[in-house]
Amino acid sequence: MRLFRRDIGLITTGVVLGATLVFGQMVFADKEAAKPDLPLEDLRTFSEIFGRIKSSYVEPVEDKKLIENAIRGMLSGLDPHSTYLDLTEFKELREGTTGEFGGLGIEVSMEDGFVKVITPIDDTPAAKAGVKPGDLIIRLDDTPVKGMTLNDAVDIMRGKPGTDLLLTVMREGEDTPLKINVTRAIIKVESVKSKVLEAGYGYV
Repeated sequence: MRLFRRDIGLITTGVVLGATLVFGQMVFADKEAAKPDLPLEDLRTFSEIFGRIKSSYVEPVEDKKLIENAIRGMLSGLDPHSTYLDLTEFKELREGTTGEFGGLGIEVSMEDGFVKVITPIDDTPAAKAGVKPGDLIIRLDDTPVKGMTLNDAVDIMRGKPGTDLLLTVMREGEDTPLKINVTRAIIKVESVKSKVLEAGYGYV
């Protein structure tokens, strides 16, 4: 089963950072879902390129890697909040959206290559440290965020409760970046609501 995550990540780190990653919406399909009409001519082009890569690329490439990269490419052209998750990534995401984890306590998305704070969660380390909605996180400790995926950033924001993470943020109205030290703590993740959209599809 392959899943698609859309919208925001809850970084409370666990994969909610606590930093952790939670999502605002996920759409998934099962085997009974109706298959859409496929653009056969475009698929022939895809198949031809696939074959040429397999036969002419300088080193061997696994079929699975090519297919998954193609899927990720399709989603990357839609908006910054659409992401493809393979089964392993989905399991990690599910583990991070239930229970308690060491993290920061913020909901985030990606914007212009940086991590954007949607909102800090009340009474969490991020809220108490002064993180504000709309802050753009540009560095995590000494590591630039530009070029990371949201999952990459979440992996860094996760951590053992009691450890510190230095956020460098750009904030509207401020001429220079701000540095905010956040001490990770146990973040309780609320249950994610779900709804069936139609046969074979839903969101959580």
